[in-house]
Amino acid sequence: MSEGISEELKRSAINSQRNELTEHVIYDKLARSTKDEKNRSVLKHLSEDELGHYQMWEKITHAAPRHKSFKVWRYLLISRLFGLTFALKLMERGEMGAHEFYTKLGEHAPEALEIAKQEEEHERELLEMINEERLRYVSSMVLGLNDALVELTGALAGFTFALQDARLVGMTGLITGIAASLSMGTSEYLSTKSEGGERSAKKASMYTTIAYLMTVFVLIVPFVLLANIYLSLGLSIIGAILILFVFTFYISVAKDLQFTKRFIETASISLGVAALTFMIGLLVRAVFGIEV
Repeated sequence: MSEGISEELKRSAINSQRNELTEHVIYDKLARSTKDEKNRSVLKHLSEDELGHYQMWEKITHAAPRHKSFKVWRYLLISRLFGLTFALKLMERGEMGAHEFYTKLGEHAPEALEIAKQEEEHERELLEMINEERLRYVSSMVLGLNDALVELTGALAGFTFALQDARLVGMTGLITGIAASLSMGTSEYLSTKSEGGERSAKKASMYTTIAYLMTVFVLIVPFVLLANIYLSLGLSIIGAILILFVFTFYISVAKDLQFTKRFIETASISLGVAALTFMIGLLVRAVFGIEV
């Protein structure tokens, strides 16, 4: 490396070298664990590319840092929990913002610009080749989750003022949620089957039903555990917002979409319906004089 380079830039270069080796290990371990032959081939290619980048950095820095074991463990766990595509694209997002560093280093070591070019173009193309089943059924998961949030959050808000009993609201919400999840799963099965595409109607139905039921569980738990009905409603709404946040973040990473706009839009719709139904429940209770 050139003698004129600053110590800070040199440390950054060595850190980039360590990251390349770390990602080489991650891709290699993922390639060994995946069952899909196409995905295995892509991951092996990515692993070899990262090793090549590490070796290019080695010529620049004349250093041999070890990989980051915790980072390897973290992304292997994320891929197991949230899927291969999400883990890899989340890792790719962590590399954003390195352009300025590569430009500065390129003044001293032109090889750094070649690494940057490969990172931006070649790896992104390879990542798009990853084929993952759950991403083919994202629309089914969105359908189940959004329907559960909009319908059940609103229903629970209405039940809260109409029934005035936390356990009764929880029981009513559970029955309503289970019935609605089965109905929604059946509708998704028939809809997907009529499309006649690559997606399996059974799997689409399963993803919709499971997403719906998981949302129902999160929303009614406060009513089952707590006696204070308004605190239960507040925690249920917070749970709905957290579900929206996590799922919207997942989709935005896996599908390369804009997060903030999608989250605000979906949260506004769900909470808007909840507020409207809340008022309807209050009105119904007042008009019919219901006291539970």
